[in-house]
Amino acid sequence: MTDGIILAKYKSPDRINDSYQSESELEYELINNLREQGYEPIKIATTNELYANLKKQIERLNDVVFTEEEWKRFLIEYLDVPNDGMIEKTRKIQEDYVYDFIFDDGYLKNIKIIDKKDISNNFIQVTNQISQTGTHNNRYDVTVLVNGLPLVHVELKKRGVNLHEAFNQIHRYSKESFNSDNSLYKYVQIFVISNGTYTRYFANTTAQNKNHYEFTCEWADAKNNVIRDLEDFTKTFFEKRVLLEVITKYCVFDANNTLLIMRPYQIAATERILWKIKSSHENRKSGSIDAGGYIWHTTGSGKTLTSFKTARLATELKDISKVFFVVDRKDLDYQTMKEYQKFQADSVNGSKDTKELKRSIEKQDNKIVVTTIQKLNEFVKKNQDHEIYGKHCVLIYDECHRSQFGEAQKRITGAFQHYYQFGFTGTPIFPENALGSETTASIFGAQLHSYVITDAIRDGKVLKFKVDYNNINAKFRIAETVQDEKELKKIEKKLLLHPERISAVTKYILDAFDTKTHRNEHYSIKQRRLNGFNAMFAVQSVEAAKLYYEEFQIQMAKLPEAKRLKVATIYSFSANEEQNAIGDIPEEGFEPTAMDSSAKEFLDKVISDYNETFKSNFSTNSKEFQNYYKDLSMRVKNKEVDLLIVVGMFLTGFDAPTLNTLFVDKNLRYHGLIQAFSRTNRILNKVKTFGNIVCFRDLEKATKDAIKTFGDKNSINVILEKSYEEYMNGFYDETSKVSVKGYVDLCEQIVKKFPEPTEIILESEKKEFAELFGELLKSDNILKNFDEFANFPPIISDRQMQDMKSVYVDIREEALKSNNGESYGNNAPKIDLSDIEFQIDLLKTDEINLDYILTLILEKSREHKDIDILKDEIRRVIRSSIGTRAKEKLVIAFINNIDLSKLKSTDEILESFYKYAKVQKDTQIKELTESEQLKGDSKHFIEKSISKGYVDVAGAELDSLLPPTSRRRGAREAKKQSVFQKMQKLVEVFIGI
Repeated sequence: MTDGIILAKYKSPDRINDSYQSESELEYELINNLREQGYEPIKIATTNELYANLKKQIERLNDVVFTEEEWKRFLIEYLDVPNDGMIEKTRKIQEDYVYDFIFDDGYLKNIKIIDKKDISNNFIQVTNQISQTGTHNNRYDVTVLVNGLPLVHVELKKRGVNLHEAFNQIHRYSKESFNSDNSLYKYVQIFVISNGTYTRYFANTTAQNKNHYEFTCEWADAKNNVIRDLEDFTKTFFEKRVLLEVITKYCVFDANNTLLIMRPYQIAATERILWKIKSSHENRKSGSIDAGGYIWHTTGSGKTLTSFKTARLATELKDISKVFFVVDRKDLDYQTMKEYQKFQADSVNGSKDTKELKRSIEKQDNKIVVTTIQKLNEFVKKNQDHEIYGKHCVLIYDECHRSQFGEAQKRITGAFQHYYQFGFTGTPIFPENALGSETTASIFGAQLHSYVITDAIRDGKVLKFKVDYNNINAKFRIAETVQDEKELKKIEKKLLLHPERISAVTKYILDAFDTKTHRNEHYSIKQRRLNGFNAMFAVQSVEAAKLYYEEFQIQMAKLPEAKRLKVATIYSFSANEEQNAIGDIPEEGFEPTAMDSSAKEFLDKVISDYNETFKSNFSTNSKEFQNYYKDLSMRVKNKEVDLLIVVGMFLTGFDAPTLNTLFVDKNLRYHGLIQAFSRTNRILNKVKTFGNIVCFRDLEKATKDAIKTFGDKNSINVILEKSYEEYMNGFYDETSKVSVKGYVDLCEQIVKKFPEPTEIILESEKKEFAELFGELLKSDNILKNFDEFANFPPIISDRQMQDMKSVYVDIREEALKSNNGESYGNNAPKIDLSDIEFQIDLLKTDEINLDYILTLILEKSREHKDIDILKDEIRRVIRSSIGTRAKEKLVIAFINNIDLSKLKSTDEILESFYKYAKVQKDTQIKELTESEQLKGDSKHFIEKSISKGYVDVAGAELDSLLPPTSRRRGAREAKKQSVFQKMQKLVEVFIGI
């Protein structure tokens, strides 16, 4: 391999322990290192100075001079369009980076803000401590300017401080000032956070599902060696050419307007393929196995994004006529279609008619053709002398271990004379799981890059698996251990599909569902879906799917509505069930009409039920069935479907981060097992700590065999979660080299040290309590997934736990205010908790919602004659829940203003409270409007903010409501900040009401 790639192997130099470094020292060192790497240091203190420098750099890049009027017009017309948000600015950097500007003398010139053809033309500067005002006055650590635009922002914390602090600070800046009017920081593409010891990067995006710390990424070299230290990171990631390549080549602004930055292994794989194409062309190896290779990137690591970017970059190679992106299934993935159609409107060929594919291939301005292997095979059969076969073409296979092992693939490579063939797979075929002599390497060539499941778990890109092997009924235990496919078919109906077993498994799933998917029992079913996860159920056959689906309907009819699940199923005809390798999950097509009448009749019923639930109109007609598949896929991803029963469909290639549990009553082996399990291990948030696998077959040996095949001899300890006993009693984690305290020890320790948590006063005690309780929350979140934990007698009483939660949140709020320079309490000294990561997301899983609190008020009012005792109990409950803490005064005022003895039912207290709260909301909005002398329709703006859950400071709407205020000495900004804070408090009180 060449060393010319941007991710060449990096060896960190030995250095002395510099753990003493302060934030300012880290900042100075970073700027000095960047200066030595060719960055121009520049002192910029204000937004005005930032704009002045920008004008100079845009002029330099384009060899022009703007008059002041021309510059103002350029800003208004293009660069700083009023009300443009972050998405519009990102689009300018990634796609619309050239603007046709007409100067005052009538001369038209293409003005570019970044040069993507020759990246050496771009000029890079570094500055620090720029001040900017929004709802708050903020000063930013280090900013990297490319042609005057702040495209990279670095947030630093002193060594020892938890890196989450830097991440959270960037989010605060995003709310307070980054996105304020005329802020050039809307152009930021990449954020970097570092405490010197650890460094991570992430994209600037508004996508809520990508805005968690879990989506930050570490930098690494081509061998997947992680580069964490800020000095090492600076020498590699911030090397000028590397940074410009990442910004100009390795970012993707997708069809959903989400900015994605490729991870190091994705960049490395892309570069290896591009290098292979170039070197093979130079050495005249096209059309042979030596001109290709395969990429082994584990399931869930973003192979489709990598292959998409590789295909796009391959079109830019001068010797390549066409790039074929070949998928192995008949349903072109909807998201993939959108991405390619955005890049090239007519690149995706979805028709069955190969004439359309032929036209697409023959278009001179079409460099990319997206199609299926089945259709490309038909094209080759019908067009044996086509001129395309004599041209240099790149063939990229999205999943190269399945239908490429057949005649179609051989026919295609036999026709193309100058092909460069590359495959992507998360589960290669090795000699161990091959049925014959063909392996991934024998068909595609050498492995060019690997990023295996152990790499991905180490980097936090996918989750571990927690695997349970449940024997529901002892009389079926032997049948559940059978592995031989022929033997299985003999006993399936008699034993595995026995009504008694089907009933027992169904009951277990219904009983365990809320626990496995983290659904809070205090919530309504709608709120449970919103805050919890959903699941899949993999079964052996269509007959099994039918029996389970029917049994779910029978058992759920006997349950209260809040416990009923939305269950859906999907399956179709499999034209050829013969496996290409051991463990293959047979590919199901989109031809329900080819199924036997019994299977089709049942599918008709299933789709009819689905139509009734979701007010849709799908059927088993081939085209409508494809639409059913797409709609079902979307509803699973949106958590509108609780449990999806599948036979083969959705077990490969389907990504839904909301899925956290897979129930399995199906024999799985090797790559089929890893693929099916991997439906559950996409990262989402802190609550989702692993993929839950619940097996009703004995798959323990099969699981270990699969893990050893696709990892290494130590992979089992890395990939599988620890046991219940270990989490309860503690263990030494070989991977992280850390001793993990057991749950029992944590509970006993915290109760012994803090029997009355509300009496904690000393700063040292607060810190110790916060550390201990955070560990307890993490341990509790994991143990909730174990069936055994449900029967474990609690060590901490409900009352103690409520107080602990309340105190934990108080300490966090105190620390936040202290860090922001605000006074707290009776001039309490600052508490330095910067090295503690507060587990607020985990606390939210046990949130008590308002309806539950109101019901509790009614119940407790019948127990307590003393209203003060009642109010104390209700305060304790409210304060233990983050979502309701702001509503404490409102709820207590309601209790003071209502005769609880006259309320007879839950409905009555709910109706009374919401009527009372609405009056209070209208009164407080009116008071705020009058006291602050707000103009315009301020009531509508505040109501809209309450509905959204936040006060929007972007745009001019909030400004337009302010009364006339002098701009001298920041008076208007101070007024805006004051109004914003008061509105935000109203939002916190009345959200959800």
